[in-house]
Amino acid sequence: MHSDLDAPARPRARVIFWLSAVALFLVDLSTKEWALSALADGPVDVIGDWFQFRLVFNPGAAFSTGTGVTWVFTAIACVATVTVLWLSRRLRSPLWSFGLGMLLAGIVGNLFDRIFRQPEAFHGHVVDFLSFGSFPVFNVADMCINVAAAVIVLQTFRGVRLDGTRERDDDDDTAAQAPAGQNPVSPEAPVEQDPIDQQQEHR
Repeated sequence: MHSDLDAPARPRARVIFWLSAVALFLVDLSTKEWALSALADGPVDVIGDWFQFRLVFNPGAAFSTGTGVTWVFTAIACVATVTVLWLSRRLRSPLWSFGLGMLLAGIVGNLFDRIFRQPEAFHGHVVDFLSFGSFPVFNVADMCINVAAAVIVLQTFRGVRLDGTRERDDDDDTAAQAPAGQNPVSPEAPVEQDPIDQQQEHR
């Protein structure tokens, strides 16, 4: 019996999805508000120059890319949000639920900044504050998006679908349903007769 037939699986998956999304969005929002108040006077060294809290306003995408086309990333984020919500209807896998929940939190976290922060709606700058050496400054939402991407790659590599079923389960079912002695790949293929049996039939 496949996991997609498990009645409690879908509600459980949705709980994981929404808890992950809401909780991580609130973490992202609260840390950005903290950065705006605590880092207004300059960066704070945590581990020397290697790790700092440094306030940066990013008009581009994750890790300060595409800074000249803010509105494009706002539109893409809106489409991505709708896509994730649509896919979430099929969720029955806990790991997929967590991954898509993180993805939604990351997308909406930065989308919130683009819509509601300065300089204007839909052109707002994203608040970044985590700085590791020469690596571009980022935030919790960026972390969520990248971890979610890793989960998606992992689940795809494992062959696990959103509903928890695996691709190889379909192959096993096909083989199990084939009649005994029949080739499941080509059910119409004739069974070759042993040459010795053929000689006995002609006697």
